[in-house]
Amino acid sequence: MTATEGQVWFVTGASRGLGRAIAEAALAAGHRVVAASRTKGTLAHDRLVHVPLDVTDRQAVFDAVEQAAAVFGGLDVVVNNAGVMLYGMVEEATEAQVRAHFDVNFFGALWVAQAVLPHLKGGGRLLQVTSMGSGGGMASVGFYAAGKAALDALTDALAMEVERFGVRVTNLQMGGYATDLFTSGTTATTPDPAYQELRKELEEMWGDDAGPAPETATPVVLQVAAMDDPPRRLVVGGASFDMVRELARLRAEQYAKWEDLSRQAPG
Repeated sequence: MTATEGQVWFVTGASRGLGRAIAEAALAAGHRVVAASRTKGTLAHDRLVHVPLDVTDRQAVFDAVEQAAAVFGGLDVVVNNAGVMLYGMVEEATEAQVRAHFDVNFFGALWVAQAVLPHLKGGGRLLQVTSMGSGGGMASVGFYAAGKAALDALTDALAMEVERFGVRVTNLQMGGYATDLFTSGTTATTPDPAYQELRKELEEMWGDDAGPAPETATPVVLQVAAMDDPPRRLVVGGASFDMVRELARLRAEQYAKWEDLSRQAPG
């Protein structure tokens, strides 16, 4: 690969939202991109190839990764971004909804990670897109947080396992950006009237601000991908960083408050 050819990026969920913004930024930086998604989308470039992919199908993931690696002769940076939202209270969700949600947000990301690792050994980068909310659940979006929390933990383990092979793994805990996750990317439960008051409180708390455009996050993503020693975990977004830090402080206070009770057990 010559310096003018740039790196080869493999981006899942690349037809919309954050995935598309990252693909566009990588192209603008001179890289080549394999854009993987269930639908092709409208992004077109002479250094971009689209690969159809449903991340819930493990064999399809492995086949798509092999196809992607063959297009430009390898993979350098993988952005494991495909994701959906299950919106609703825990009691309301059906088994089918919960399993479908985790099939994309956890198992889909796992299949991608397993498939790309052989191509990244020797110096590749794997960027796992999780969420600033993965450190704890919140009413009505608990399934999303749970899936991302599971991916967080798996990513920490994975980073330790593959670092010796030259693969650097970063957990990108994304803040709230104006993607279509809460529209076309969302499945909603059937509302239980018992939670109507809580839903109203949540709507008032969140307001109408959809957050900044996903393009505003891409310079950080490109910078992480270019680092020789990137962070294993990074909150992406200043406002989100403040929220995560405050939640960590409150959690530490809770641990301290009940320390005596914790120490009554010998384990």
